[in-house]
Amino acid sequence: QVQLVESGGGLVQAGGSLTLSCEASGRTFTSACMSWFRQAPGKEREFVAAITWTEGSTQLADSVKGRFTISRDNVENMGYLQMNRLKPDDTAVYYCAARTGDILVLESYAYNYWGQGTQVTVSS
Repeated sequence: QVQLVESGGGLVQAGGSLTLSCEASGRTFTSACMSWFRQAPGKEREFVAAITWTEGSTQLADSVKGRFTISRDNVENMGYLQMNRLKPDDTAVYYCAARTGDILVLESYAYNYWGQGTQVTVSS
């Protein structure tokens, strides 16, 4: 099995930046996809970004393109979500998720490994 632990959430002002980290441990995968999802109170969980572990292909939601960057460190088994020019609408609990297969997948139900989530709050 794989364990995922997110960190880096907090309170920031609109226009600010924040970087989230996701540490993966346990089973080692050479072919995988790691993604970030978020969920605000009263709303459904939505896709944010995804990256394939080996080649580094990425996909971003339209709402965060140009502001967020997803990356990974294969050696340290670490995933990152760099968030810039944050908006109040970005406020949510952010989750990292992983699945086997070197393919970009945007549907949350396709992921079987999840972190505990980290709160991101953007004030106006």
